[in-house]
Amino acid sequence: MKKLSVGIAGYGVVGKRRHKFIDANPHLHVVAVCDQTFKENGIYKEGINAYTNYKNLLKNEKLDVLFVCLTNDIAAEVTIAGLELNMHVFCEKPPGRTPRDIEQVREMEAFRPHLKLKYGFNHRYHDSVREALRVVESKELGEVINMRGVYGKSIITSFESDWRSKREIAGGGILLDQGIHMVDLMRLFAGEFKDYHSFVKNDYWHHDVEDNAYALMRSENGVIAFLHSTATEWRHRFSLDITLTKGTLILTGILSGSKSYGQEALKIVYRGEEDGGNPKEQLTTFIKDTSWEDEINEFADAVVNNKEIRSGSSMDALRTMDMVYNIYFADKEWSSKFNITR
Repeated sequence: MKKLSVGIAGYGVVGKRRHKFIDANPHLHVVAVCDQTFKENGIYKEGINAYTNYKNLLKNEKLDVLFVCLTNDIAAEVTIAGLELNMHVFCEKPPGRTPRDIEQVREMEAFRPHLKLKYGFNHRYHDSVREALRVVESKELGEVINMRGVYGKSIITSFESDWRSKREIAGGGILLDQGIHMVDLMRLFAGEFKDYHSFVKNDYWHHDVEDNAYALMRSENGVIAFLHSTATEWRHRFSLDITLTKGTLILTGILSGSKSYGQEALKIVYRGEEDGGNPKEQLTTFIKDTSWEDEINEFADAVVNNKEIRSGSSMDALRTMDMVYNIYFADKEWSSKFNITR
């Protein structure tokens, strides 16, 4: 069986991690990579072709699939270039700097309906999230009433000094870079949102992107959600509480490469009529992260067997980016300061 030739545009931490799981898939094989840190075109240490930029990669390699692991300012541009050259594309989050970036990608995608385009919203593939979604969709705990989510980083973070702190490259700060995962999960559990109130701040790090975003939102189905995305948590933290009519789902921790978010766990709290505030609880912990592997395998299956992208489609990317920008826009002081429009 001939494997599909894969190129990776952007060979930093994420690109290298994707490489591991791409080559583990029986249908895919990485033949070339590019990164701005390479001094010249040549052969990388693993025997694959290496280029200094994505244009050389696309010009010199005949690729079936392109993985885009680049900075936000060029992610959409490179995704469009891959589609234009008839490549299936997998792009990391954030999918761009603005919703307009994604709209432009979708315009090209419309001209290439035979190609598969998937965005890397990796948190959807964590076992705790998948089990929580199963419970919500089964209705065994009734209907969702509200959600509270906190996603934060410690002081030991590249947010302080690299491209993520520069608006012209990143487009936004902690909300767009990391909080977008929580935004995407809230969409996953509650559907689309319509009403937004927010405070967006850069009072601590004083970059031209946010270090804290606080949002209170209401979905089209009436679900209320509170989100705090923060770069002043002083520790890595992930928590999402989903309250339903018959109980509560509490997701804490997330398995990651840094192992710094704590044990990934899902606690199910069952509402009792006479429990005196001490309801029955069921705790499940997860010790293995298969999310990266599962996400790539699902993408490869869609490519090889011509299946629809079920999760992480360009529409998912656009709607999640719209949510991020609605949060920015709802703070009139912030949106005026940086000329943010919807």
